[in-house]
Amino acid sequence: MAIRDTILTGGVIGAGVFGGHHARKYNASERARLGGVYDVDTARAQKLADELGTTAFASMDDLIAACDAVTIASPAIAHYGAAKAALSAGKHVLVEKPLADTAALGRELADLAQAENLVLQVGHQERFVFNAMGVFDIPDSPKRIAARRMGLRSTRNLDVSVTVDLMIHDLDLVMALATTKLVDLEARAEKIFTNTPDAAEARLTFADGFEARLDSSRAAEDLDRVMRIDYASGFLEVDFVAKTFTNETGYDLNPDFAEDPKAKDSLGANVNSFIESVLDGAPVAVPAEAGLAALAIARDIDRAAGLDRAA
Repeated sequence: MAIRDTILTGGVIGAGVFGGHHARKYNASERARLGGVYDVDTARAQKLADELGTTAFASMDDLIAACDAVTIASPAIAHYGAAKAALSAGKHVLVEKPLADTAALGRELADLAQAENLVLQVGHQERFVFNAMGVFDIPDSPKRIAARRMGLRSTRNLDVSVTVDLMIHDLDLVMALATTKLVDLEARAEKIFTNTPDAAEARLTFADGFEARLDSSRAAEDLDRVMRIDYASGFLEVDFVAKTFTNETGYDLNPDFAEDPKAKDSLGANVNSFIESVLDGAPVAVPAEAGLAALAIARDIDRAAGLDRAA
């Protein structure tokens, strides 16, 4: 359901680091205006609102009512409640990953958006980097993927496991490149400084023999985010931190992808694509079903690692 007005009024739920980034993107857009921000921490919301010359709403419902669409950049366990409230009010939603904290709740959101004919986009921004490189244009299916995504200790996103916090980025890319059904999954995880896994390893096997081995930690000594993709013709190795790649596939990829706006500012590309989907009816860059697929496998990994409470 595209909005016929030329300017979208967007609100942001969550005034932390990522909420601030999203709010600034709305403020900078020629096709949108920032309608306001909301956060349970009213002082934090007011500080961001003052900085950007907008309104800090006293309630989430009031913000939703004042906007055409909302971005949800709150902690992961709050994604479902905020997204359901916005979709139920007939508003389009861009939700930072994960779609929800469980696959069952993510399924409910995807179904609600479809029933109401609303845009529900998930913030898996590494897809924009792959688009800038041209990876999705490679005509062959990969044979193997090996990825490591190591983060430093942080106080952010500790309400969910490392699979839902960090590994989910690589899971989304794996699922976007896979052409057959997942048939086997093995995993192990380790609690280091929280009550949920802070490090995890997983091996995914698909029906055509495609295999992905993923390794993630949020207690590493160095920031390290690398993916190697093996094709029949050769390999591609991507460094997401340095924004460089080694290409031995024989396919013509964009060596200057780091300067492409989609990779240079993937969060901005994420917001702009959302605006285009809402205003123009453009295809949703990362639809709810894609976010749900990555979330469901992340939770399967948690269960395979012995976390029976994950769903």
